[in-house]
Amino acid sequence: MKIVKNIILPLMLSPLLLTACGGSSSSSKNEVIVAAPITITPERSGQSVARQWNEVLLHAIRNDYARPTVHARNLFHISSAMFDAWSVYRPQVKPFLWGNNVAGFNCLAQAVDLPIDIIPFQEQAISFASYKMIKHRFRLSPGANNIIATADALMTRLGFDVDDTSVDYANGSAAALGNAIAQCYINFGLQDGANEQQFYSNRHYQSVNPALALGTGQSGNPTIVDLNRWQPLSIQGYIDQAGNPVDDMPEFLSPEWGQVVPFSLSANDKTVFTRDGFDYQVYHDPGMPPLIGSDTADLYKWGFSLVAIWSAHLDENDGVEWDISPKSIGNINSFPTTFSQYNEFYNQLDGGDTSAGYILNPVTNQPYQEQIVPRGDYGRVLAEFWADGPESETPPGHWFVILNTVSDHNLLEKRWAGTGEILGNLEWDIKSYFAMGGTMHDAAIAAWGIKGRYDYIRPVSAIRAMADLGQSSDEQLPSYHLNGILLVDGYIELVGANDALAGDNKQNVGKIKIYGWKGPDYINNPATDKAGVDWILAENWWPYQRPSFVTPPFAGYVSGHSTYSRAAAELMTAMTGSRYFPGGMSEFDVVANEFLVFEQGPSVNMTLQWATYQDASDQCSLSRIWGGIHPPADDITGRLIGEKIGKNSFEFVQDYFSQ
Repeated sequence: MKIVKNIILPLMLSPLLLTACGGSSSSSKNEVIVAAPITITPERSGQSVARQWNEVLLHAIRNDYARPTVHARNLFHISSAMFDAWSVYRPQVKPFLWGNNVAGFNCLAQAVDLPIDIIPFQEQAISFASYKMIKHRFRLSPGANNIIATADALMTRLGFDVDDTSVDYANGSAAALGNAIAQCYINFGLQDGANEQQFYSNRHYQSVNPALALGTGQSGNPTIVDLNRWQPLSIQGYIDQAGNPVDDMPEFLSPEWGQVVPFSLSANDKTVFTRDGFDYQVYHDPGMPPLIGSDTADLYKWGFSLVAIWSAHLDENDGVEWDISPKSIGNINSFPTTFSQYNEFYNQLDGGDTSAGYILNPVTNQPYQEQIVPRGDYGRVLAEFWADGPESETPPGHWFVILNTVSDHNLLEKRWAGTGEILGNLEWDIKSYFAMGGTMHDAAIAAWGIKGRYDYIRPVSAIRAMADLGQSSDEQLPSYHLNGILLVDGYIELVGANDALAGDNKQNVGKIKIYGWKGPDYINNPATDKAGVDWILAENWWPYQRPSFVTPPFAGYVSGHSTYSRAAAELMTAMTGSRYFPGGMSEFDVVANEFLVFEQGPSVNMTLQWATYQDASDQCSLSRIWGGIHPPADDITGRLIGEKIGKNSFEFVQDYFSQ
């Protein structure tokens, strides 16, 4: 094979004309020798090699523990390793780690002679780098055997030897180059602040609150110490968000993640806070959330009361119907910037936000068709669709699925930032995965750095704790307490003597009751049963979640879903050159009485629809309130931070594509 050092020749080469110097008896002085034409491997039809390895990686995440921070890092490091393997054969492109110093870590690299036919070399280097990293990162996964078998199968299908572990690429071996790049990322990951050596365990964080025991016969929140701080949950038969049984009570996931080496986050955006002798590193610090016992206590109570009120929306029989098409949902142009403005953005009693909708689809120039469905079905579907529960890719992986769906759309022209020449599938996938991986990694570092620093309480803990204290709306009414929950007629009230919840001995009179989702105790078979909505004692309030999970094991402020989703939406807009999905709308079909997992439903078929990437992101954010996972304070701050990250990440990645 002809090797040309440091030059990429055009993909189509004319036959090379050589004039003989000297000669034999059979050659005349002016004889022209025509070299055989060099065959250039074309782009693969269908999915690129990068896409195939991304699918293996998403499969691995679905079969691992539910660790959104860890998997954002996996998505970035493996996507970045693919990018570096691809870029070695494109000298005008700058690798991220290979041959560079990143945060004090040197990844040494030697020059590589470049072949004329580069695609086979790129595909081989990408494959070996991905294969080695996936095997390393998921070797301790509960689904390790399945994951490795899937990776082995792809290597075999591509014709590569899984036993080739050489890292000596001096002779031009693309397999060895891929292995060497993977080893560099493995070594980098062992010192990047994630504490991978100790299975990502916490080194300093300790919860100030004893665990809240949840289950049949256990009510209220009698053990809480600080109503502003996160509280672990003790659940018999706990199953993590990926569907894996967990014997021990889960600890706070990644409160020290702000220490991890980021992609594009700048030291100029970082603040360091010291608590209990540990420095919490925070990027894009949003400041203190609303706190009980402070001058923002009313905002605290309002936010968590809103979560309780929205749980009343989770019944399709309440007679409320909404148009959930882009005609009515989406097109939010601004967010509140202070907590006191939140009541103007969220509809506290009826649900939803300030969506304006769209008059026309800008691609078809036709109006969006109305889609009228029960609000109770819509809220439950959103809560489960965006929950990223069992067998999901976790939130950062979900946006890779969305990216892949967009990339497959026949109306997408794969022009970077919407301009220039149309890219081949391999180049588009490599660049978009690199950018998305870095963005999701930065979103995880920013959101979890804030979670660790502020250590903020979740709704199930706050609502039960406030209700245990009483009500704070009226000093003249029974059960008044300064830090009690707010009363809202029709949604949060006091139990009266003649109330059905009063109890046989009137023991519940004066307690707080909530009109909301009744919880998992009313569901024996999720395929046929549904809890419905009714008055319940607030001490028994439950998020719209599985009884074996309840709430993610980490602090609420800020919302990871909101941060990931808004960052991804901004990046998708920048990469494609349009904020609209191809065709002006993306859809997901939901089948009646088949889609929901927590309980039976929905009662009707529906199609989730989004005109823009931002609309999808905003819907994801609202879903976490209906799901009982986040109050508004967690949500908006996450969206605002995600918006900054997505835009900054795109600008940052441009420097790698041309040097």
